[in-house]
This record gives sequence, structure tokens and C-alpha cells, in this order.
Amino acid sequence: MADTRTMRPTSSLFKKGGRSAWKGPYFVAFPNLRDAQNSNIAIKTEARSCTILPNFVGIRFLVHNGKSYLPVMVTQEMVGHKLGEFAHTRKAFIWKGKK
Repeated sequence: MADTRTMRPTSSLFKKGGRSAWKGPYFVAFPNLRDAQNSNIAIKTEARSCTILPNFVGIRFLVHNGKSYLPVMVTQEMVGHKLGEFAHTRKAFIWKGKK
């Protein structure tokens, strides 16, 4: 039996995640998005669960990791992922040798 539902054109970009297809991707409306694109200013945000949209490409974000804001430059390969995936919340563990 074939699936008769119509497919949304951007659904191939946002295929991962636990969000319903009919709701679409979760994103936050950034009021200063156009200013950040024109003047190369970073947007400071705590919205780690915001989906990266195609119009975010080339914009710098400062994403909060729970302690500080980490810089994230959005590229074409990041479209469809979440902002929080690129601002890690845990440090890499480094073994210190004996003296």
C-alpha cells in the first residue's frame, strides 16, 4: 500500500528528530537576523533546540552551553541540525600524567 500523503518540499532537509512532520521544524524568530547578516554581528541566543534554516547560512551565533556563550558560524552542511549540536556542554576529559 503506497503512502498517499503529500510530501512537503523541505521535509528532506529536516528528516531527523522527534517532532511531528505536520508541525514542521522548531525555530525561533530572531528579530535582528537581517542586521546580523548585513553587518556581520553575532546573535546571542540560548535557543539550543532551534533548527538551523537555510536563511541562517553565513550568520554567526553565540550559543549558550550552560556556562558561557560559544561562537557558531553556520554553514550549508549545518542546515536541518540544531544550534545546540555545535555548542558542546561538556569538556573533553584529559588524563594528567604522574609527576
